[in-house]
Amino acid sequence: MLSVALIVAGAGLYAMLGTMASPPAQRALMAGGSPGRSLTASAVVFAPPRPQDAPEDIREGVMLGYNILMDTQTYAKEYVGNQLNCRNCHFNAGRERNTLSLVGVAAKYPKYRKRRKYVTDLVTRTQGCFQRSMNGKTLPPEGRHMQAIMAYYHWISKGLPIYADIPWLGLKKLKSGHKPDQAKGREIFDQVCSRCHGPDGQGTEIAPPLWGPGSFNDGAGMHKMKNFSAFTHHFMPKNNPTLSVAQALDVAVYSTSQPRPHFDSGK
Repeated sequence: MLSVALIVAGAGLYAMLGTMASPPAQRALMAGGSPGRSLTASAVVFAPPRPQDAPEDIREGVMLGYNILMDTQTYAKEYVGNQLNCRNCHFNAGRERNTLSLVGVAAKYPKYRKRRKYVTDLVTRTQGCFQRSMNGKTLPPEGRHMQAIMAYYHWISKGLPIYADIPWLGLKKLKSGHKPDQAKGREIFDQVCSRCHGPDGQGTEIAPPLWGPGSFNDGAGMHKMKNFSAFTHHFMPKNNPTLSVAQALDVAVYSTSQPRPHFDSGK
């Protein structure tokens, strides 16, 4: 039953991705609206629907996508090469605003990616996350795991205008003239971060490893100083971010200098 639902959902999703590749004005007209109206700021509201409220014909796929992001180690273990779950960066499977939110990603892709120097769709983007952040391998594009994740992305992006300016997506980079200091970063890590991530950075029951074999590899976006520091400043400690910009930069330069798996583009 799930296979049939996912195949049907998958066909619809690929059709949606094809539509998304059309110019915004054309898509708006196809939908029966006006080009300008589809991108009004008033329509951009953070109100993601619950996964369990998805229509019956796609609910099972949406729920599987949600579960994969929440507990990747259980639901997509064969594609993961470390100890992380997607929710470690995308809190509550990306349904929270104060995180690397996924609400609206289906309205923003395909998009140009500097890393690839080409337009990338959501399937390719997600495969990159599994290869780099999860230190694993790509999911088959038409397989049940990937199609379920796509169904979930589209469901939680429901109602958001295509290619609108969605302010909560991405990481707001830090602006500072502070020169990061590894020694100070280690002190901050020991005093603040080690409570959850462990004294050796290898993780605990409540937080993932930040380096070592169980963490993301050196090809992951979080391995970049600008991303690690911004994530740390805006969201860490979780639910109570307290680090200053300078402290976030210091702990970022310390953490990203630690050993971790090497990204093998040939995997």
